[in-house]
Amino acid sequence: MWPPGPWARPAGPTRSGTGPLTSTPWSPPATPPPADPAPPSPADAVPPPPPPAVPPPPSAPVPPAPPHPAPTDAVPPPPPTDAVPSARPPATPPSAPSPPGTPSPDDPSAAVPSSPPEVLGASAGTAVPSGPAAPDPSDARPGADLDPRTLQAQEVRLATGSQPVHVDHVGSGPPTYDPEPTTLPPADPDDLGDLVADTVLDGARYGACTVRAVSLRGDSSRYRGEPRRDSLLTARFGVGEQALVLVAMATGVRATPGAHRAAAEACRWIGQAVGRSHARLVEDIRAARRGDLKSGLHRLTDRSLGRLRASAAEQGLDPEEYTASLRCLLLPADPRCRTRVFFGVGPGGLFRLRGGEWQDIEPRVAESAGAPVVGFGSLPHETPEGDRLTMDLGITTPPSPYEPAPAPPREPFRFRASVAREGDVLLLCTPGLADPLRGEEQLADHLAARWRTDEPPGLAAYLADTQVRVKGYADDRTAAAVWEA
Repeated sequence: MWPPGPWARPAGPTRSGTGPLTSTPWSPPATPPPADPAPPSPADAVPPPPPPAVPPPPSAPVPPAPPHPAPTDAVPPPPPTDAVPSARPPATPPSAPSPPGTPSPDDPSAAVPSSPPEVLGASAGTAVPSGPAAPDPSDARPGADLDPRTLQAQEVRLATGSQPVHVDHVGSGPPTYDPEPTTLPPADPDDLGDLVADTVLDGARYGACTVRAVSLRGDSSRYRGEPRRDSLLTARFGVGEQALVLVAMATGVRATPGAHRAAAEACRWIGQAVGRSHARLVEDIRAARRGDLKSGLHRLTDRSLGRLRASAAEQGLDPEEYTASLRCLLLPADPRCRTRVFFGVGPGGLFRLRGGEWQDIEPRVAESAGAPVVGFGSLPHETPEGDRLTMDLGITTPPSPYEPAPAPPREPFRFRASVAREGDVLLLCTPGLADPLRGEEQLADHLAARWRTDEPPGLAAYLADTQVRVKGYADDRTAAAVWEA
């Protein structure tokens, strides 16, 4: 029991030492204070609690104020020893501020543990070893909260190279030329529209396929300051499921002035012809009318190359020089239609990545056709898998809109229509990429490892993949790849 008397906070400095406290916790009826009480000893002194929100019950012991010179109305003697606060911190209202600064060595409260309850031990009598504090989760490295077996599996995947990192070149050694453009082509101030960009990159997603297309200048053209001879056209005709996507690429004759113009005109004219007939082409592709498709596309190709020859005659150029090889790919936007149609004239490549292995599905119409990269995919045994549309490669003789009729192309017309499977990657390219893909096995393996994933690469990653160089191959590269969902 406390002796009778008023419990009033003595006048003196506040906890910060800047002025007197202006409020008291509670005020019982005034009674005469005891005479000359002894000031509390420093050993028994306990720091005062913050002002409670409500008056504590009379039976609850209240610790005295910190030691200071005893005024005339000093506080009563300290409470009994069993009232000293335990290791559990006193209940403090949330709104009460904590005392600033660090307690002095004479303050017994400095010996009271201030750690949260979980640091003090799970049970009584359990010693908690001293050591560094637990690491902050925000400072942990990515994946630190994963299971160790998961992290080990990730490290194994990175070590085995399931998704190889992009490389600059493959083969026996580094190429002769620099990997980046060096010299720009000459420009005519009166014909700036004739300039050709070093690299063209495009892409889209329609139906069940994702398209990536790129055309970039070869190392030799970059070194000599020649314009890119390859031309690329990506276009969509129609809307909705009736739409038709065209990817056309052409290559001008090497070492011929105006070769880039001939390639651009070939792509533009075949685009116009396909765009005007896209509705009929979509119907034929859906119905798998192989004969109608082949004869119609052959006719469109012949007319486009005929216009190119007529343009050469108007400019006074040799038609044998002002010409281009042409390769096109038709993709219907209807997700229910998996038929992919390829047609064109001239050299190049058509490949398919299926089951992690490359297949050269270029139609064999001449003895000079390239050898397969890994496995030849256009043999008759594949006809039950949907490739029966590609077997008849006869050439028709369509009527020509020009009189006199232009000479037919020296290269035979190529046509192929096949049904794609889930996970297939179809690659159509000019000789700049087809030749090293057939001639350098490391390039084929590298692209197969990069592209046999569930998700197609982005535009930047696709550009990096297609410009992997091989010593001895420095021509322009134009390639369009289709990932089947």
